[in-house]
Amino acid sequence: MKPQLTKNDVEKIEAEIRERTLVQRPKLIQELKEARAQGDLSENFEYYAAKRAKGQNDSRIRYLENMIKNAIIIDDTSSEGEVSLNNTVTFKYVDDDEEETVKIVTSIRGNTVSGKISNESPIGKSLLGHKVGDICEVELPNGGSYEIQITSLDQTTGDDDSIRTY
Repeated sequence: MKPQLTKNDVEKIEAEIRERTLVQRPKLIQELKEARAQGDLSENFEYYAAKRAKGQNDSRIRYLENMIKNAIIIDDTSSEGEVSLNNTVTFKYVDDDEEETVKIVTSIRGNTVSGKISNESPIGKSLLGHKVGDICEVELPNGGSYEIQITSLDQTTGDDDSIRTY
């Protein structure tokens, strides 16, 4: 499945690629040269650590470049009062009145521990496009479903989300 990214996501990824290519890579190459110059490589921990760090950096650059290359760019704008990406939504489960507050983000920024859910998740999909007071049916992958009701919506987009590392 192709990742869905907003223009802002792409800009953040491109900034990370630039940082890793123009700042971190030359530094890691220099560290590798210095470790190699210490002599016997068979017992040179610094050499292997520097080589590994450079490999991890290069791998992350390739991963990010592939993500951009294969991404589907989506719009994150919404109508006034309508749930969209980067909105914080409070909803209650209709069956038990328990409330939960989440921020809807793209899948690469999703982090349920910090209350950020993907627009591709069952709850995220069901909330998109609805307004305060609407009851939404959440379809589960196993075929079941349940209902939630939107109790409040914050459309301010404090964009402090980081791109998740895989």
